[in-house]
Amino acid sequence: MNASPPKVVLGVSGGIAAYKACELLRRFTESGHQVTVVPTAAALHFVGEATWAALSGRPAATETWERVHEVPHVRIGQQADLVVVAPATADLMAKAAHGLADDLLTNTLLTARCPVVLAPAMHTEMWEHPATQENVATLRRRGVIVLEPAVGRLTGVDTGKGRLPEPAAIFESCRRVLARGELTADLTGRHVVVSAGGTREPLDPVRYLGNLSSGKQGYALAVTAAARGARVTLLSANATLPDPAGVDVVHVSTALELREAALKAVADADAVVMAAAVADFRPAEYATGKIKKKDGVEPAPVALVRNPDILAELSAHRARSGQLVVGFAAETDDVLANGRAKLARKGCDLLVVNEVGGGKAFGRDTNSAVLLSADGAEAEIADGPKESLADAVWDAVVARFDKRV
Repeated sequence: MNASPPKVVLGVSGGIAAYKACELLRRFTESGHQVTVVPTAAALHFVGEATWAALSGRPAATETWERVHEVPHVRIGQQADLVVVAPATADLMAKAAHGLADDLLTNTLLTARCPVVLAPAMHTEMWEHPATQENVATLRRRGVIVLEPAVGRLTGVDTGKGRLPEPAAIFESCRRVLARGELTADLTGRHVVVSAGGTREPLDPVRYLGNLSSGKQGYALAVTAAARGARVTLLSANATLPDPAGVDVVHVSTALELREAALKAVADADAVVMAAAVADFRPAEYATGKIKKKDGVEPAPVALVRNPDILAELSAHRARSGQLVVGFAAETDDVLANGRAKLARKGCDLLVVNEVGGGKAFGRDTNSAVLLSADGAEAEIADGPKESLADAVWDAVVARFDKRV
């Protein structure tokens, strides 16, 4: 017997970004989810009821007093596997934080006993207002996953933080939340920093020393942490992947830029996961013009200097008491022996050891690893989606948080 499709409630509150929820709805329905759309009265000024019904294949639920015998203000939330509100306005979040229920959507939020995801969208000043920030903090303490808004073009000519994340990114976050179910919010209240990608060390204006890291594993770590309720800062080194929903992304290029961004980001972090492939060396000199090839003349050797060891520095100088530091090690031979030696040398709490080369790890959607702990424990993570490896890493981090409580 086939399992019934997951039941998703898509709440839409009254902001101009409501039109983007149509694309989010399409992604849910095309992936087999059963979606009930619950728009507020204000949302219907932006997108009409007929559009929601046509895209979902189901009547939109708009009124508390419709089909009263079915008790919609209770049943919709009770029967859902996930409630996601996109966009979530400042007004909607204020009502949710204070338990107000003056329409069908806010009633649904009160009765839901499933994971709840809010994707805020508003002007920067509204997002940064202390009242909104306190409401967000309250909701997160209760286990609601409030995604960080994106930075970009807002209504009119304004630009800043407050833009609704792209529907594809919201959908990916929701997919991870549904995959975890009731275990979703175990990183609520935590700030985690993740690095991803590979640094590039310029030789001249067109050439650089780099590596093959795609950033997929680091991005998977960021997405899964956000889906588990964390506030996430992602330090992205030259990755070409779209910014994950609900994640603050800082783009860097070189190892020195990554170090500077990391030292700033970890100041209030509970956990730091350095998944980026950082160049050990950089050219001693940078040529301001393209280095030319000359017939009959061999090129001059490229002198290299060491880059700072960011992982060892973060481990040795923890920014706050109890901060956990997780490193990654890419090895081609003597994988476990080299991994254990690196764990001792770096001083981190956990080390994820990957065997690379021969098409393994780099650029793939799957990964396997051995997770080494400073206390001598080790755990093998079987080959599977990079999100699964990411969840295994966060499971280990959460377990250590629990021991320190």
